Amino acid sequence: MPANLPPQYYELEREFKREQDPKEKLRLAQELLAMMPKHKGTDKLQAELKAKISKLKLQLELGQQKHGVRHVPTFDHFEREGAGQAILIGPPNSGKSTLLATVTNAHPVVADYPFATREPLAGMMPFETVSIQLIDTPSIAEDFFESFMVNLIRQADTVLLVVDVSSLAMMDDMQIIFKLIEEKRIKLVHAIPASIDDPRFSYKKTLIIAHKALEDDSDNNLKLLHNNFPQFVILPTTILDDKTILNLKKAIFDSLGIIRVYTKRIGHEAVMEYPTILPVGGTVEYAAMTIHKDFAQKLQFARVWGQARFEGQRVKGDFVLSDGDIVEFHI
Repeated sequence: MPANLPPQYYELEREFKREQDPKEKLRLAQELLAMMPKHKGTDKLQAELKAKISKLKLQLELGQQKHGVRHVPTFDHFEREGAGQAILIGPPNSGKSTLLATVTNAHPVVADYPFATREPLAGMMPFETVSIQLIDTPSIAEDFFESFMVNLIRQADTVLLVVDVSSLAMMDDMQIIFKLIEEKRIKLVHAIPASIDDPRFSYKKTLIIAHKALEDDSDNNLKLLHNNFPQFVILPTTILDDKTILNLKKAIFDSLGIIRVYTKRIGHEAVMEYPTILPVGGTVEYAAMTIHKDFAQKLQFARVWGQARFEGQRVKGDFVLSDGDIVEFHI
């Protein structure tokens, strides 16, 4: 049976064979496996690729242990916490670390010289009844782009591109960042396209954070951003104005494509804490499934308060929920 591999597979395979860095080679191998059609014609190829992936992982583990039992830290992955994960990227001195320190419990190095951030750092940003994980990262410049940034950007739900709107080099900095990231087969977009022509590329929903918005020359640069990126959400921010920070938090939450649903016991008031997190378009049945699959199977109906036509409306499992809805399950 023929493998019927797409043309992009062979192009990526050539890149895999040329690559010398084991970490990047591992990432490319995993991309190849994800891209490969799964049928009998590719069974042998899948097995060979999985063996290469296992060998590369072992090679990396042995490399970390060669100086004894101490493991060399890696920065290309953060365990997801909270309702979603957003990554802060940007040119030197754009204010990423200052923003992280302002909206989370993290304590990054904040300095007035470039490249103060050398390692990624995570913090939890509270927003109403949920927390969202933000990851600060080293700056991106034409001659400086840490290799671990590729996986960090790919795993994040939302990219926050932070630029200094008081900088005369703002547009040049942005062009460099878009170019370098696209070279790594990541496209920063205002919305994820419905269909993707080239499966080698990862499309990441991106918000443009126009930081230092009250400083000199910020108005001119804000106009430039709106003219050059008309489809993107552009958020002026400054640590001197709490309203801009609140707008930023709300925009990050909205970008995640999630809703918060609260449950209540029959005959009791709803506890508006620790919501169930669902994707936009999530149904009553989906919410029940997140509690327990058996619970969903036994569900007879539910009552919904919030966006229903009337309070306590009786609905079926396929009823689409909205952010802030309260659900009472009946089994």
